[in-house]
Amino acid sequence: MRHYTQLTKEQRYQISALLKTGHSQTEIAKAIGKSRSTISRELKRNHGRRGYRPKQADQKALDRRDKAVPRIRQADWELIEHLVCQDWSPEQIHVHVLSVYGWQVSHEWIYQHILHDKKMGGNLYQHLRCHKKRRKRYGKYDRRGCIPGRVSIDERPAVVNERKRMGDWEVDTIFGRKKQQAIVTLTERKSRFTLLRKVTQKTSQEVGNALIELLRPYPVSTITCDNGKEFVEHQRISHELNAQVYFAHPNSAWERGTNENTNGLIRQYFPKGSDFSKITEHEIIYVMNRLNHRPRKCLGFISPVEVMLKYSCCT
Repeated sequence: MRHYTQLTKEQRYQISALLKTGHSQTEIAKAIGKSRSTISRELKRNHGRRGYRPKQADQKALDRRDKAVPRIRQADWELIEHLVCQDWSPEQIHVHVLSVYGWQVSHEWIYQHILHDKKMGGNLYQHLRCHKKRRKRYGKYDRRGCIPGRVSIDERPAVVNERKRMGDWEVDTIFGRKKQQAIVTLTERKSRFTLLRKVTQKTSQEVGNALIELLRPYPVSTITCDNGKEFVEHQRISHELNAQVYFAHPNSAWERGTNENTNGLIRQYFPKGSDFSKITEHEIIYVMNRLNHRPRKCLGFISPVEVMLKYSCCT
């Protein structure tokens, strides 16, 4: 592996002498044992009004070095690794350390550190989120049958789209191996606050009970779900929570985009094909805490729980 070394004062005098004798940048690079890009960068950065002068060029380089951002210390990398292990993304870490500690590390640098750790046998990469393959959907609208009394998302108040109030939730269920067990996932649209509950059977009664128990302590104005038969008891849910339930159009997952994105984050912990029967209540709570305490770019890099706490203080 080649390592970059900065130009010395002597090499700058060599560059100056070779320029005066009409040598090209490629020839100069070969003569002093540097790459052509190094020579090109040197001439652009340190070229003055009177041309390239080695003494002034060396002083300019020293001045820039004094003003440069200090290199990341070992203690700083330990903090970064701790946050990676908390499942924070490199971009979230970049914003956090800059705003809280006042030093800067690019997310690309963090990615490179994680990659190097992986090559050395480390496991930091396992905390990065996996991006599922997108697939194009074909076919007609849902054939699972009609849900009695369903209210279309077309009738949902426009204020829900603005994300200016708390209490508008999106709901879905994700399956385990062979679709034998499921996890009910709820996401609040404004705060991105997430609630999870495992159900041993994806019956409408069990899913309805889970929804009611999860949402009872929180503000609820609307709930938006897909057309799955597990939401057939939407009228009971609406009555118990004093909230209106709306149904997205069939095969229109983007109408519940907040919850769909959250499901992708949950799959980092419970990948497709996982045996949900082995998931404990402790693990469910652990994942909820991870998601709710993680800073989000869409929230200005504060966490969902902070948004929820701000709302609680204002009411």
